[in-house]
Amino acid sequence: MSITLRKKTEIQKIQTAANVVAQTLEYLNKNVKAGMSLLEVDKMGEDFLLSHNARPAFKGLYGFPNAICTSLNEVIIHGLPDKTIIKEGDILGVDIGSEIAGWYGDAAITMPIGKISKEDEALIACSKDALYFAIDIIKEGMRFKELSYEIENFIVSRGYQPLVDFCGHGIGKTPHAEPEIPNYISSKANIKSGPKIKNGMVFCLEPMICAKEREPVILADKWSVVSKDGLRGSHYEHELAVIDGKARILSKV
Repeated sequence: MSITLRKKTEIQKIQTAANVVAQTLEYLNKNVKAGMSLLEVDKMGEDFLLSHNARPAFKGLYGFPNAICTSLNEVIIHGLPDKTIIKEGDILGVDIGSEIAGWYGDAAITMPIGKISKEDEALIACSKDALYFAIDIIKEGMRFKELSYEIENFIVSRGYQPLVDFCGHGIGKTPHAEPEIPNYISSKANIKSGPKIKNGMVFCLEPMICAKEREPVILADKWSVVSKDGLRGSHYEHELAVIDGKARILSKV
């Protein structure tokens, strides 16, 4: 496994792309309302990216036809925008990628649509809190498997399950690179193996939360991923750089 170590000047360029993603997420979080279609949300996101001189990085990536992923209610990740109308009480995951001058940004949030249930508030809080917990404990020399182990423990301690078969990832000159960073581990026996976190690494962490069962099911559109339990899920993501031994968030306004 080869994980690229970035220079300070390269991290600054990556941060430019990540910052536009953060601005787009903030814009959508303030302006998406009940009554809109998922396609309208997609267009809002795409137009905002383009207005900030960023290319929507997901459009055409692996054949994905739209600019952003809109994951509604039971869809946890990779939701395909369509004519579905968002309603009061829904929860909507929005995952956005950008590319500026050959460098990539990537981040995601799950937003409430109007007033939502206490159960959905807790579900969203788990993915967000797991992300910030992970960011806080990252330190140079920690193994990625140790990080995955800690994320899984956090999620399970809240009464939820991490979605399996999908993961966080390296990012930089490509939207996805080494390492893969799951939110779980396959065996506790191997957490002291594998690559260590080093200064200059840039990667995305993205806790993906299932209510009861962690096994994924891909829907008929061949993109949208739900849990086997058929219940609502949530997703949060930040793009990070390791600087001076700690994780710094790049995808923030």
